[in-house]
Amino acid sequence: MGLASILKRRKKGQSESVSIVSRDLISSLPDEILGKILSSLPTKVAASTSVLSKSWRNLLPLVDSLNFDDSIFLYPERDDEEARCVLFSNFVDKTVALLSTCPIKSFSVNGRYEKPRVNGWIRTAMQRGLSELHLRCRHQIDRDADFFFWSKTLVKLTLSNGCRIKYVPKKEGFVIFPSLKSLSLGDVAICHAHFDKLMASCPGLEEVFIRNGDGQPFPPSWTGHVSGDFMKRLVIYSHVPKYTNFYKKEEVWLDTVNLVYFDYSSYVSNFYVMCDMDSLVEARLDLRLWESTIQYDDYDDDYFPMNDFRTFGNVSHLLGAIGPNVKTLHLSSDSLEAIYFCCNFYVMFNNLVTLSFESDKDKGWQGVPHLLKNAPNLQNLVIKGLVHRVTGRCGNVCPCFHLKRNFKACLCRSCELSRVSCLTTMPVKVLEISGYGGTRREIEQMRHFLGKLKCLELVKIGVQQEADNNDLRLKVMSLPRLSSKCNIQFI
Repeated sequence: MGLASILKRRKKGQSESVSIVSRDLISSLPDEILGKILSSLPTKVAASTSVLSKSWRNLLPLVDSLNFDDSIFLYPERDDEEARCVLFSNFVDKTVALLSTCPIKSFSVNGRYEKPRVNGWIRTAMQRGLSELHLRCRHQIDRDADFFFWSKTLVKLTLSNGCRIKYVPKKEGFVIFPSLKSLSLGDVAICHAHFDKLMASCPGLEEVFIRNGDGQPFPPSWTGHVSGDFMKRLVIYSHVPKYTNFYKKEEVWLDTVNLVYFDYSSYVSNFYVMCDMDSLVEARLDLRLWESTIQYDDYDDDYFPMNDFRTFGNVSHLLGAIGPNVKTLHLSSDSLEAIYFCCNFYVMFNNLVTLSFESDKDKGWQGVPHLLKNAPNLQNLVIKGLVHRVTGRCGNVCPCFHLKRNFKACLCRSCELSRVSCLTTMPVKVLEISGYGGTRREIEQMRHFLGKLKCLELVKIGVQQEADNNDLRLKVMSLPRLSSKCNIQFI
């Protein structure tokens, strides 16, 4: 229901006094506040409030954020899609013209529009001091949009949903987007030369979001290179499976020394060139292998070809840059395998306080022992799901029974024989498990954790909705605990 409909609605039988009070409450709000409320709505909805009363007609010029989305209220009475697009474009023309003398803070376009029209809207918005521009449409940026690159007020830019970048200016001694702090590129069509030129010409960037693989038929737009002295937040999502050879050949080069937050999700590359991330606080890694590792489940460490990185890629330098300073690390289930199969030296996580990772019934925990043994200051261990694929290398953090060998899985034979577990030396105080279902394997894993982690003070368990809570709780609460301070909470 639109805002106009909500505001006009009156329940049958409502007393006159209540109606008067309601009208007074609405009319008593300052115009500036009403303008902020309307700015948070799609512009089509905000404009529809002008039918309420004469006073509401004067509020549209106070709207400083324009959001044009042709999927909302797109003239449903018209069957012809092209005609509907024309009607909506006409509406945008009229709205932009009406606000041509008003400040415009944010301008967002989502839909199919003619290039000259979109360029005209952008030009008008920039003349009104535009600071945020979001083009979520198949708009083509070429030489006709040269003015677009020289805005001195633009701080945040989003280009996505098939936007095509055919031109990036290069003028000696000039910087494009001199005020730009945040850049988001999601499934855009851009050649590698233009991508590198765009990144190199925006030296003041503090946030960069790159996303490939949301359904557009484009090859990866990211060249593997990102640099920025002021960059604090970097998010990269690049999953285009049919271009696997691109990842195998690509060298990832990141020169972002002041990065505070790093979120990287991609297929493993052959090589990473990384600067030291001395300021890094939090990192999220989703590292996907090019092929399955199931055929290596039965290998011993003594004869597994660990140096053959031609098979899976190499993340050694990526972890080496992140490990020494990161305080919070989040890992996908794929990353646990990648860390084991694609790292040729041990990385210390001396400052790591919180480690969280996801489990998947088709993925192993091969990388978990390495992470725990090299995180001497770990305080919080967060695990999403306990069920994972049984391998010969789940390590001494896991009591899984490997059916093919008929002995408990371990990182190596000598550790299994001596029953040594790295968990006994871990300083972990808080263990948090989500998606707990109470199966036999999960209960045995909980028994293993509670019986090995001697510093535990709090265990938080999130239970699956379909699980029998009462029986599940009784079984967990009856498990022996090595730590006398350990309390268990179900959340």
